Amino acid sequence: MKLVSECLGINASGHLTIGGVDVPALAKEYGTPLYIMDEGHIRGNCRAFTEAAAERYPGKCSIAYANKAMACKHIVRVTHEEGLYANAASGGEVYTALQGGMPPEKIIYHGNNKTDEELLLAVKSQILRIVADGPEELHNISRIAGELGVTASVSLRLSPGVTVDSHSSLQTGKLDCKFGIPIETGAAMDVVKLAQSLGGVALDGIHCHLGSPIFETRPYADAIDIMTAFMARVQAETGLQLKELNLGGGFAVRYLPDKGAPPIRDYIAVISEEVRNAAARHGLPLPELVLEPGRSIVAGAGITVYTAGGVKEIPGIRTYVSVDGGMTDNPRYMLYGSQYDVTLPERAGEEKTQIITLAGRCCENELLGKDMPIQPVKAGDLVAVLCTGAYNYSMASNYNRIPRPPVVMVRNGEAFVAVRRETWEDVVRLDV
Repeated sequence: MKLVSECLGINASGHLTIGGVDVPALAKEYGTPLYIMDEGHIRGNCRAFTEAAAERYPGKCSIAYANKAMACKHIVRVTHEEGLYANAASGGEVYTALQGGMPPEKIIYHGNNKTDEELLLAVKSQILRIVADGPEELHNISRIAGELGVTASVSLRLSPGVTVDSHSSLQTGKLDCKFGIPIETGAAMDVVKLAQSLGGVALDGIHCHLGSPIFETRPYADAIDIMTAFMARVQAETGLQLKELNLGGGFAVRYLPDKGAPPIRDYIAVISEEVRNAAARHGLPLPELVLEPGRSIVAGAGITVYTAGGVKEIPGIRTYVSVDGGMTDNPRYMLYGSQYDVTLPERAGEEKTQIITLAGRCCENELLGKDMPIQPVKAGDLVAVLCTGAYNYSMASNYNRIPRPPVVMVRNGEAFVAVRRETWEDVVRLDV
């Protein structure tokens, strides 16, 4: 049986394991629906990035974990212990990073419409970098920094005009996108000059993010050439030598057994070589490089376990299997048509001879996937959806007032709760 992640296995009882721990036993102890994550797998991916960067890139290369993929205080602690920086996409993610023990000087704050409250937190905390997404934000940073009597280090999020092969909602480096200041229209150079003119702002770099998941390395090479050419133009026109090039993340993972993704070292090898060559080609010193992986750090480290309820067969059409979760704990199929591999944790070693449509419990015609091979399933069976460590817990909601599942971590053969299960009392806690 081919499994999508190295942290998964099948034990002598034919049960699915994660991090060597029996999944049915965890479901019995903690209930379903249940997120389970392998801390060792997360740490291994962190090290794969830092070691490949140290080996391949001759200059400084910082790896900043994108907390939007999966943010909680324990993940912050793990990534900090592994030497990573933090990529935060909101004030809440900045706050979580700080509460989890990430030093402010290792936090990079992104977002296309930051509020004054969020910018005040970032500037007052003296985080490493604010990635500004437009001229209005630069003015706001300058004003807030001036009121505090400090200077904020800023990078600009640019649109290099590179389109990747992904869902349209996940293509974030193209011209027609809410994110980024376009290079090709001349707007990016105008904003560089604005940043130079404002007090309380120090422009230290430029940033782009092409989207995700990116299964090819070529788009990174295209973006690097465009971004370094722009850095050379900035130096020629303004005299400013930008020191940092942040290329974002988007590195793909294996969601299905027959669809792999390039190893982390391959992404790093291409990016490192292209940055070295592009810098030389454009007459630039080697920039400080920042990469911001999220999905590729945590996706394969997680699974979600449900209990099957009704099994509804419509002859000649499809078989629906309803579970005790759904779009409230994993909205990605409804948003993007994202595909997953599924298995029965108690019979994981058996052949998958049934094709099902996995349905959730919300009052929508909502699904977790269609045409999914699985072992023959009946009501009461445990059902595991694999590779759910990224963009599941972090995108979960209380739609239909359904409490969110807990996050249980496994480490060295032991399990512990990283995020407790919500209750109905939690759901109404803020009501007045």
